[in-house]
Amino acid sequence: MIAFVSGTVAALAPDAAVIEVGGVGMAVQCTPNTLSTLRVGQPAKLATSLVVREDSLTLYGFADDDERQVFELLQTASGVGPRLAQAMLAVHTPDALRRAVSAGDEKALTAVPGIGKKGAQKLLLELKDRLGEPVGAPAVGRPVTTGWRDQLHAALIGLGYATREADEAVSAVAPQAEAAEGTPQVGHLLKAALQTLNRAR
Repeated sequence: MIAFVSGTVAALAPDAAVIEVGGVGMAVQCTPNTLSTLRVGQPAKLATSLVVREDSLTLYGFADDDERQVFELLQTASGVGPRLAQAMLAVHTPDALRRAVSAGDEKALTAVPGIGKKGAQKLLLELKDRLGEPVGAPAVGRPVTTGWRDQLHAALIGLGYATREADEAVSAVAPQAEAAEGTPQVGHLLKAALQTLNRAR
């Protein structure tokens, strides 16, 4: 198993980073939150989980070991593959997921693309004793996830766009985000923001 990768960030995409390790570019699938912490040309260290399929080897990268552990635990639930587990971590922090599961919060799980009401109920039952207790104390008076504007802005800066360009792209997708039911999906907004930036160039 590849437990982590450490090296220089060679490239960034909306859903992945390429980390140069000993002259080899390792493609690592990451959430927008993790990508927003990376900068091209800067050193980075990501905890990783290697998912082996008959036709592919896919490396998933995380900001820390706790996020990787939750990613792997989520996949012990029936019907949860690596992509859905990553989508859950794109919307919620590990502690937010622990709190949602321990509180039986269906609404928090249905905020994740691909999880409906029945799926959320099933996941709450299956994950109840697997994720453990939240590590950090819950934040008082603020939502469990960072605002979508901050996340999206940080992700665009991480991809190499200027602050002004990032500001304009965030403003351009704001109507789409505000029209969304529940928590806006940063991954979807990032793709839309990149399309507006490509049109502007």
